[in-house]
Amino acid sequence: MYVFTPIEGQTWGLTYDRLKARLLERDPDEFIRIQEGGQIRGSAMHYGITLEGEELEGYARVRPEGISILDSTAQAAANFVGWLREHVVPEGAAMTFNTAWGLEGDLPDASVPEVTRPRLVAAFLAHLEATGPEVVVSARF
Repeated sequence: MYVFTPIEGQTWGLTYDRLKARLLERDPDEFIRIQEGGQIRGSAMHYGITLEGEELEGYARVRPEGISILDSTAQAAANFVGWLREHVVPEGAAMTFNTAWGLEGDLPDASVPEVTRPRLVAAFLAHLEATGPEVVVSARF
């Protein structure tokens, strides 16, 4: 799982309605479900998105603000970042990322660099390498 968030102290102004609209612009039949939560868990939006022929699922939250994709390769995560930058994240706003393994290993969030797609994939793979060699093997396949 990759998790994308605004840098600390900033916001993207993320709302479920705006994210839903962006997803439905791509595909009017896209899977979208908003789960209302209580005071402890809060609400979340579960969604599907197809990028470059790959079907992905993820979650979004407005508090704390962030968007994740589940069971994703570094290549698919790079495609997703491109879509986020073009359709969700305000122009000029910074983005950070982490992975489930990075969060479990207490790795800090890292800035998503504004580089070419191959270099972004390399940055995601470098993050995975920092979480341990067994993760990299499974991430490449």
